[in-house]
Amino acid sequence: MMDIILQIAERLRGLRDALELTTADMASQCDISEELLAEYESGMRDIPVSFIHRLSSTYGVEMSAIMFGNEPRMNSYYITRAGKGEKAERTGAYSYMDLAAGFQHRVMAPFMVTVEPAPADAHLTLNTHEGQEFNFVVEGKLEISVAGKLNILNPGDAIMFDARKPHGLRALDGSKVRLLAVIS
Repeated sequence: MMDIILQIAERLRGLRDALELTTADMASQCDISEELLAEYESGMRDIPVSFIHRLSSTYGVEMSAIMFGNEPRMNSYYITRAGKGEKAERTGAYSYMDLAAGFQHRVMAPFMVTVEPAPADAHLTLNTHEGQEFNFVVEGKLEISVAGKLNILNPGDAIMFDARKPHGLRALDGSKVRLLAVIS
């Protein structure tokens, strides 16, 4: 997992260098502190998908280019075969499979997300990002917090929400959760 974080950190530094931005400029434009950006760029702190989404929106760079280092090439359609999406383990709790990594100029980003079980007393990490998010539970029992309200979702349940509201996920009952997440 640490290797993946370091690779994403390197792509983040490369993007900032290519755009000829100082850390202060990029931090300001992405609405984070310069210290936090430095932690992301050093690979000492995991880079949340919400921040990658913000980078993508702010600088017109595909999320998959930052997360996976691949530039999308298809513009009419793109097929991802079962189990063949671009994968990244983002934190100990989540892993992502990009289901449309090869499609250019996306207005939404579909991911198959696996949420690993955590101790019941584990802190729920909240994220925010621009746009909307849709989650459809495929497997397991999911606790999702949106804007301070806790909800329980089971297989077949779905939720759509304003992603600018603080939100976070937790697998329940000691089993992993698999869900389809679409971010716009």
